[in-house]
Amino acid sequence: MKHRSFDYGIYLLQITLILIIFASCVPQKKIKYLQTLQQQDTTNAYVNKRPLDYKIQPNDNLYIRIFSLDEKTYLFFNMVSSSNYNQYTNDASIYLNSYTVDREGYIDFPIVGKVFVKDLTVEQVKDVLQTSVDEYLTETMVVVKMVNFKITILGEVRSPGVLTIYQDEINIFEAIATAGDLTDYANRKKIALVRQTTDGSKVIYLDLNKADIMSSEYFYMMPNDIIYASPLGIKQWGFAAFPYALVFSAISTALLLINYFK
Repeated sequence: MKHRSFDYGIYLLQITLILIIFASCVPQKKIKYLQTLQQQDTTNAYVNKRPLDYKIQPNDNLYIRIFSLDEKTYLFFNMVSSSNYNQYTNDASIYLNSYTVDREGYIDFPIVGKVFVKDLTVEQVKDVLQTSVDEYLTETMVVVKMVNFKITILGEVRSPGVLTIYQDEINIFEAIATAGDLTDYANRKKIALVRQTTDGSKVIYLDLNKADIMSSEYFYMMPNDIIYASPLGIKQWGFAAFPYALVFSAISTALLLINYFK
């Protein structure tokens, strides 16, 4: 009878150990990106029209430079000499020397005056400025870039924070990769994307487990987008920081004691 109780205790500890291990595991199906519906689904081409039509809004900042063969013209328009040009190497200097769109949607540009840019794309702003500058000068080239292309990534990512993007476009996987990728406890089936609209903000939920995410209109990011990766339900039990070493040590000690007394 006594031996039977010892055996029962051993079995109970073994079952407890197995349950702890399985409960703390996240199935690979919840971790894998770009899953297809069936194994025979070999489609690897997904059509996606890239949303390169971001419309300039009030409080946006535009980096504008006028290049000319005439040095005096260059200095006048750009408010900086060629010897100081390499000062524009950090976010603060670029921001301070950019043009801010006011509440009415205008920028105040030298000689040209106020230029309405609200609801125009960056390429359209470049064309408008080029046309205006050509009325005063010849052989010039206008360069326009977005300064405040920032994306915020929060939640179950390895390096949450605000990302500054130095390119014209970036998709959601590139943005997540810049933040160090999602953790194993991120709910990839329900990634929240908060996007600004003319009426406020809207929240879109994206499923990164499915391959057809590449055809979504929200696959490419827009300035000021917010990505939030919520945790899986399993994390609420504290398995992410579970003291495995302590539990395994206690179970091992208990098994040794049981065998000893047995």
